[in-house]
Amino acid sequence: MVEDVIIKEWFLKGEKDIDDAEFLLENDRALENVAFHVHQALEKYIKGYLIYNGWELEKIHDIVKLLKEAAKYDDSFKGFVGFARAVTRFYFESRYPVGYDTDYTKEEMQEVIDRANDLISLIKEKVRFKN
Repeated sequence: MVEDVIIKEWFLKGEKDIDDAEFLLENDRALENVAFHVHQALEKYIKGYLIYNGWELEKIHDIVKLLKEAAKYDDSFKGFVGFARAVTRFYFESRYPVGYDTDYTKEEMQEVIDRANDLISLIKEKVRFKN
């Protein structure tokens, strides 16, 4: 089993990203940056969970694929796949020219953060540290 410290590092980095997303939203900053940080947080938490379960780290940013990997270890993650599709779309829209304007609302981003926190709570619930 992987050392707890490695998983905790992944979670700590993810926590910083979700905190940044919340800060940006509360301070009326660019919503696409909020979306980016939500994506980054989930990517890190899911990768931490997967590594905890023995998964070999891959350079992948697709939350849907990562969540489907997580569901191989626990079916509870299947309920978040639709949400993961939206978060992955936000990531690409926030980082690359997509040929159209993004029109997120503050309310939509708050819902995204709330749902992300639900997924993060589930991940934390599933990981049992030795110390």
